[in-house]
Amino acid sequence: MLKFFWLTKKDDEITEVEIDLEEDTSSEIDIEETEENEDEWQLAVDILETKYEYIVLAPVAGIDIDDIDVSYKDSVLIVSWYRALPEIYSKDINIKVNECFWWKFSRNIILPENLDYDNINATIENNLLVITIQKLRFNNSSIMIEKV
Repeated sequence: MLKFFWLTKKDDEITEVEIDLEEDTSSEIDIEETEENEDEWQLAVDILETKYEYIVLAPVAGIDIDDIDVSYKDSVLIVSWYRALPEIYSKDINIKVNECFWWKFSRNIILPENLDYDNINATIENNLLVITIQKLRFNNSSIMIEKV
């Protein structure tokens, strides 16, 4: 049994779908019903931290760079994209196993406020979206305490 989870935009609640694929692979998945829904899948990310920056990694295989949106509001990084269903999925095809993810993906990542949000860098390396955000650096200064 496969379980899929997604977040619906309309009511912001998580919906669970169970698909039972029998061992003889005779089960079929209604791709038409799934394709037309307005649900968003949650994007898988890794978040790393170094001494000087935060790094967000997301696999983006099969996604056109123009379909990826990276933005932020306050201290929330928003990454979203749409991975189109390939044309090979037609109405005349029987899907025996469906483990690839298509349609809309998004992720809101709450980040600390000590980052330089004016200098966010996003690149794609080997089908991996790499977002780096530099940490703000403050000079270490001693403050002399005066006796009054």
